[in-house]
Amino acid sequence: MSIEKVREYMKEYGMEDKILEFDVSSATVPLAAQALGTEEARIAKSLSFLVEDKAIIIVTAGTARINNKSYKAIFHKKAKMLTPDQVSEMIGHKIGGVCPFGINEGVDVYLDESLKAFETVFPACGSSNSAIELTIPELERLSGFKEWIDVTSVAE
Repeated sequence: MSIEKVREYMKEYGMEDKILEFDVSSATVPLAAQALGTEEARIAKSLSFLVEDKAIIIVTAGTARINNKSYKAIFHKKAKMLTPDQVSEMIGHKIGGVCPFGINEGVDVYLDESLKAFETVFPACGSSNSAIELTIPELERLSGFKEWIDVTSVAE
């Protein structure tokens, strides 16, 4: 189970006890916000893309949307999301639980500027009913991110 992979990963940082598990689904931004009793924007969603033949993750604020022009300026190609099968195979988590923790080797993680609007955010933890509350510095440390990028527009 993917949450166990994340729990093992978090043990290295002494953070495994901060993982929250719910009796309800948190597989989408609205469901996660409802389960946590927080605003949708504070859900740190992990989006999976294919760049060349390599999977990447971009973690954004829950209400942010990928801006194709900004994405193309950074990655030099149109945004192409992974299929559900590719996500499981290339990232190591299933849709609904994708997060930047305990992922397959070689997957680059990018953090979007939209996250900086919040003191803490809630990324998933490898399952469709889990999350963890992290400060931005904690997210930086735990995600092993490559760099901060600005590839989103916030939905109104």
